[in-house]
Amino acid sequence: MITVESHRMGMQQGSIVLFSDYQDGGAMWTGDGPRELRKLVSFAEAFSAKPLVHVALSMWDIDQKHNGRMDISTEMVTPEGFVIVFRTWGDTRVARVRSDWLAMGACANADDWDIH
Repeated sequence: MITVESHRMGMQQGSIVLFSDYQDGGAMWTGDGPRELRKLVSFAEAFSAKPLVHVALSMWDIDQKHNGRMDISTEMVTPEGFVIVFRTWGDTRVARVRSDWLAMGACANADDWDIH
């Protein structure tokens, strides 16, 4: 459980094309075996603490002749952003992937006091 110690919650969302490898013969489309891609996402405005981030596929274009295998997750979540990690393996051929994300967490308020 994440406990938010703020009376203000902020939410940010976005959609990002992670890759389009079928156009230029990239590794996700032509490769075999383990493949991984990491994409840095920066928030438009920083949260006041590490937010909760949810990431999901919103478009997945794969070769219909091979098994569809994938894993999508987040890493390195900070108040300023996070990294989306997409993985595939085996004979899966992925042409394109788009991911949607949602971040929720405490945000600063002009009435907040910073006492050291």
